[in-house]
Amino acid sequence: MKYPTSWLLGVSLGESISSELRLQIISGTIKPGEVLSENRIANDFGTSRSPVREALKTLSNEGLIRLERMGAVVIGLSLKDVEELYDVRYLIESFVQAHVFKDPHPDLTRHLEQIIDRMELAAKHRDAIEFAFQDLAFHEKIITEAKHTRIFHLWKSIRPIVMTTMLITTEQVFSGGDDKIRYVIDKHIKLVQEMNSLDTQRIQAAVQHYFDDSRTTLHHSFPKG
Repeated sequence: MKYPTSWLLGVSLGESISSELRLQIISGTIKPGEVLSENRIANDFGTSRSPVREALKTLSNEGLIRLERMGAVVIGLSLKDVEELYDVRYLIESFVQAHVFKDPHPDLTRHLEQIIDRMELAAKHRDAIEFAFQDLAFHEKIITEAKHTRIFHLWKSIRPIVMTTMLITTEQVFSGGDDKIRYVIDKHIKLVQEMNSLDTQRIQAAVQHYFDDSRTTLHHSFPKG
């Protein structure tokens, strides 16, 4: 699995390197306990050590590696770590969805429906990467619409790992066949329907069900630990 180039447009070289390493670490291609060498990474990416240091600092701040004198030691991301990440996502999304949909938002609803249409198209073409990208766009659009500065800062702090876990879990969904893909699409359709009810309790219940169900996919995509 490789990070899609389209997801890295406009980012620095350091951010691009951190994205690739993040995906390799979270997917298990790079194992916990492995030592990452600045020189080796710089050679692999055909760059100087400066953007590599930037990338390693980012991954250290995310808790994926530990910087030591001999190099960067991989910590990795366990199932428990991913579940905690989804707990944070649930807190963010349950708040913003109930907050945004206190009133009708027809333009937002149309935008979300267009994103679902693009998910349908990606499913038709068996494009798991595009499907994951649209899935992320769906949730991010609602979070952005809340216009809540602190919530958005919190979202941005977890976004890189959320994006990477979505790539991995979407691969798992696609390996489950058409019925599993259809199920995920229908979950998003159901969310939109419940948000348009403008009923806080219905929205909260829908978000709770969405994330409870997502944990099932997590258990198939990530090792225990």
